[in-house]
Amino acid sequence: MKAKSIKGKSKAEIKTALDESMSVGFKPTLAIVFMSVAQDRKAICSLLDEAGITVFGSTTHGEFIDEEIETGSIAILLLDIKKEHFRIHSAEFQNYSYRETSKTVAGKASQDFEKVAFLLVTSNATTDGEEVLIGLQEVAGNQVNAFGGAAGDDYAFEETWVFTNGWENNHGMVCIAIDEEKVAVSGIATCGWKAVGTEKVVTKSEGNHVFTIDGTPALDITTKYGGLENVSPDNKDIVTELAANFPLQLQREKGNPVMRPALVVDWEDHSFYTSGSVPEGSMIRFSLPPDWDVMEKVVKGVQNLKETEMPEADAVVVFSCGGRILSFGPMMNAEIEGVKEVWNVPMAGMFSNAELGRMAGGNLEMHNLTTCCVALKEK
Repeated sequence: MKAKSIKGKSKAEIKTALDESMSVGFKPTLAIVFMSVAQDRKAICSLLDEAGITVFGSTTHGEFIDEEIETGSIAILLLDIKKEHFRIHSAEFQNYSYRETSKTVAGKASQDFEKVAFLLVTSNATTDGEEVLIGLQEVAGNQVNAFGGAAGDDYAFEETWVFTNGWENNHGMVCIAIDEEKVAVSGIATCGWKAVGTEKVVTKSEGNHVFTIDGTPALDITTKYGGLENVSPDNKDIVTELAANFPLQLQREKGNPVMRPALVVDWEDHSFYTSGSVPEGSMIRFSLPPDWDVMEKVVKGVQNLKETEMPEADAVVVFSCGGRILSFGPMMNAEIEGVKEVWNVPMAGMFSNAELGRMAGGNLEMHNLTTCCVALKEK
């Protein structure tokens, strides 16, 4: 399988890059498209459709094909994967039917491929990524390879989109079902955040609404450990500071902890809502503000993936949390460059609202403040 990555800030620039990439006999069949919500999705889809290319697309908080992070742009990974080796499935989540919708998608994919893997993107901030993954596993098995992310909208946090040829939706999912007997798919989710303090008990929670930790309001105990000041509704930066630098680390029986940043504060009782479920009675630890080691752990995790599972790759897809840019700023380029250099093959990536994948030795889960790297190799 050959791959090429292109980028641009307009339909005209993408057309020029596409024409150049195809001028030497390269005939892509699949385009993984990550683009700003400000760009014209329909125009880009139409351009690719006219070239006979299938589209798997998502809006983002930022996009890249190399170590240079773009905003307001379009990043595309072009693949000439054989058409019989993949299928695109899209679906709208009606009445919040996340698990049932993904089960239906997985059922269709399993009819095409005996051993199936998924790359997927979801839209709408209310979408429960964990339920989507559970639905896939109930049909395709607990060890299914599934990786992806939740669409962004340039940090407006208003409306996100996923799309494919002739279809887009702001509360749905698009996935590439891949025949793993023909295409090897390997990935890893890594966050690198360091924990601080002893384990604490979530003494009261409902879904993703965390009320108390060790009997203390969740906001109060978290800001105490973070040493944060001016904790009041008047401080508009307090939630960003909490989410980007002091996420809860939800402990698991196996594998690495899962990040659960606070996204919305209830000032009446000082509880908060996190990005994913935090079961009552579960154990958490607090986080230290990120440093250079966080990015090094991500790159080392990807290097280990190459050494243990995927010595060679044709292409790489990256789903990285938009919160990582808020934490690292320009240093984020170093992490992307490090990931790129592991295989040094064409790559495209997006900054997402959430990440979907499996950490080393862990379960398939929804993550935050995490980088999910996926390598593809046609057999």
